[in-house]
Amino acid sequence: MSLNLPEKAVIIEVGPRDGLQNEQNFVDTEVKKLFIQKLAAAGIQEMEITSFVSPKWVPQMRDAEEVALAVPEGIRSYVLAPNRRGIDRALETPSKAIAVFVGVTNTFNEKNINKTTEEGMNELRPLLSDLKEKNYFIRACISTAFYCPYEGKVAETDTLSLCHEFAKAGVDELSVADTIGMAVPTEAFSLFSKIKNELPDLLITAHFHDTRKTALANIVAAMQAGVDRFDASAGGLGGCPFAPGATGNVATEDVVYLLERMGVKTGIHLDRLTRAIDVIAPKISRPIETGYYRLSRQSD
Repeated sequence: MSLNLPEKAVIIEVGPRDGLQNEQNFVDTEVKKLFIQKLAAAGIQEMEITSFVSPKWVPQMRDAEEVALAVPEGIRSYVLAPNRRGIDRALETPSKAIAVFVGVTNTFNEKNINKTTEEGMNELRPLLSDLKEKNYFIRACISTAFYCPYEGKVAETDTLSLCHEFAKAGVDELSVADTIGMAVPTEAFSLFSKIKNELPDLLITAHFHDTRKTALANIVAAMQAGVDRFDASAGGLGGCPFAPGATGNVATEDVVYLLERMGVKTGIHLDRLTRAIDVIAPKISRPIETGYYRLSRQSD
């Protein structure tokens, strides 16, 4: 029996935003711009580039306006905007794709946005309606879809309920996240099978962190459930400042290597991708030790 694999998959690069947001050393704006340009040159077509959040809480994103102006043409660039103030700032940029987020659990949201899940959705609904009237593409990021650092295992019914709430609000895409990297393939297959079955008209993206080295296995499991869109971060950069224990996202280069070897086309050139990582590697506080990148540099 053969695996259920798509002919091609879309990789949404989240390194410039999710990958760098928790980096303590401020990465120079020009370096961020060059990083984005090199990622685009590697074949990345969709990318989270920055977030319009308070620089008091996420100082790495204090140059969001400037970064948002530097995206190459032909790239769908997402900017994260969690509230009215952030969305108003995002509307002043060329980006026509906005990402919003709410966690499934109340405790995560209270730590993150000082609101419960219901309060967060109540605030977002009119904002999402306004964005749709302006013809924006809306990406809804659902945090703690599997496990919460404060509440533990999350019930599938709770995650599905939030997915449906976003669908009713008119979003175009759901990015469903294993925020602290605790999910295993059986859980990934089960949840994404239900989401794909219940919301067949939405773009569904799987977002896995590699905290416990299960992300690649979870990607294969998600493909068995019909998912063909995956968030990934070049160099495995990332982590969530409001989720203790959340280490980096699954590495884009490792995902591309896996999928291409399995016959799933990504349109991404690995050699160019490693050169993009070369741009950012000297500027961050920890060494990049992801499998493909480390081996490629040892062979140089």
